[in-house]
Amino acid sequence: MLLATLAGLAAAVWVFGSIGFGTVLAVAGRIGIDGFLIFCAISISTFGILGAAWLAAAPGEPLDRVGLFAWARAVREAVSDLLPFSQIGGIVVGTRTLTTAGIPASRVYASFVVDMTTEMGAQLVFTLFGLTMMIALFAAGGEAAALRPLILGGTGVMAAVMVMFFFAQRPALGLAGRVAQHFLPGSVVAMTGITDRLRETYAQRGRVALAFALNLLGWIVSAVGGWVVLRMMGAEISIWSALSIESLIFTLRSVAFAIPGAIGVQEAAYALAAPLFGLPPETALALSLAKRARDLAIGLPTLILWQISEARAVVLASRKE
Repeated sequence: MLLATLAGLAAAVWVFGSIGFGTVLAVAGRIGIDGFLIFCAISISTFGILGAAWLAAAPGEPLDRVGLFAWARAVREAVSDLLPFSQIGGIVVGTRTLTTAGIPASRVYASFVVDMTTEMGAQLVFTLFGLTMMIALFAAGGEAAALRPLILGGTGVMAAVMVMFFFAQRPALGLAGRVAQHFLPGSVVAMTGITDRLRETYAQRGRVALAFALNLLGWIVSAVGGWVVLRMMGAEISIWSALSIESLIFTLRSVAFAIPGAIGVQEAAYALAAPLFGLPPETALALSLAKRARDLAIGLPTLILWQISEARAVVLASRKE
C-alpha cells in the first residue's frame, strides 16, 4: 500500500511538472471561492443521492434515516480518499458508522452488498455511455487509438469484477461463515442472518431497481459537477464530452482501487484523455486539482466529526461498564 501510494504521488508530480504546475494553478484559480463552494455543494448533494441508494437497499429502515446513510457514505469516501487504507478501509468505517447507530449488523452488511452491486452496475452503464461517445474518436485513429487498450481494458476489468462480485456473494458469505466458525462463536448465525437479508432484499426488485437508478444518478451528478467546474474555468466543452471524460476517469479510478485516492492515476488519465475532446491538458489537470481540494475541504471536517462521534461512543460504553 505504501509503495503504491508513493508511486502514485511520483506519477502525479511528474504529470503536473510536465505540464507546468504554475500554469495549472493559474487555470484552477479561475474558479474562485464562490465557484469552489458551488462545486463542494454539488458533491455534498451527491452524498445525499448515494445515501438514499444505500437506504433503498436496506428494507425495513425508515425514510427519515436517509441522512444517516448519507453520512455513512460521506465517511466512507473520506476514509478512502484521505487515509492510506484504500477502498477497503472506507468500507469498514462506513458500515461501522451504521452499526454503531443501532442498525442490525446483518441489515447493514447485506444492504452494503446490494448497494455495491447496483453501484457497480450503474457505473458500467455510465462507462458504456462514455464509450459510445468515443467510438468516433477510435475510428479516427491517432492518439485516440493509442488509448483504446487503456479504456477497453479498464472497462473489461470493471465488468469482470462486477460479474464475479454479483455471482460470488452467497458462496463467499457461506465460505466466510464456515471459516469463522472455527474462530468466532456465533459467527455462523451472523452469516446466516446476512444471507437471509440478501435473499429478502433481492426479492424486492423495486427497491433494487431504485438503488440502481439512484446510484446511476449519483454518477451523472458527480460528472456534471466536473463539467460545471470546467465551464467556470472558461473551457468550451459540451456536457456530453464532459460526461464521456468523467466516465473514463471514474472507470480508471475504480480499477486502481488499491491506490488510496487513485493518486497519480486520476492525473495521468486527465492529461491523456482531455486533449481528445479539445480540452487543454492544463485545464484538465486544474479540474483534477480542484477535485483534490474538494476532497480535503469536505473530507477533513468529515473525518474530524467521525472521530468525535467515535470518542463519544467509547465514553458512553465505558460509563455503561
